[in-house]
Amino acid sequence: MPWLRGNLHAHTTHSDGVKEPAQLVAAYEALGYDFLAITDHENWIDDRYWSAIPRVSSRLVLFHGIELNWPRFDQHIGRVPGERETLHVLNHPARYHLSVAQTLEVTETGTRYPAYETSEIPLVKIATDDAHGPIHFGRAWVEVDAKRDRDAIIRAIRAGEFRLGFAGD
Repeated sequence: MPWLRGNLHAHTTHSDGVKEPAQLVAAYEALGYDFLAITDHENWIDDRYWSAIPRVSSRLVLFHGIELNWPRFDQHIGRVPGERETLHVLNHPARYHLSVAQTLEVTETGTRYPAYETSEIPLVKIATDDAHGPIHFGRAWVEVDAKRDRDAIIRAIRAGEFRLGFAGD
């Protein structure tokens, strides 16, 4: 089966992104992606957020997630739910000056941080472009060896059956 390419951290106008959900999805479809997680900030959204994303039709496998605030440490955690599985990601570690041992993501708005791509971190580490606007779209992604199914994609990531991609490589 072909590898699937996707982004698990993107924002719309429901928080601090510049595109409406359908426009954001169309941008990733144009880039040839297979899946996308919309993860707007929990403290910016209202009830319309939860009904807006499911109304978007797309050939992409869409995840309707959220970026949770972790106020105790001023950090953001991406919550990407499937049907039965949920993936949690500590987003943009470089912003928080986290140590290698504290990270799960190797990017900051699509910029690669090789220091975080180490076996010293005993957890899976993904790449995202933290898309807020077109300058971020397609800068970093994760490719999975999985079926076109939300739970299968999450399971593949957890099992380490993925590879990272960066636009500049």
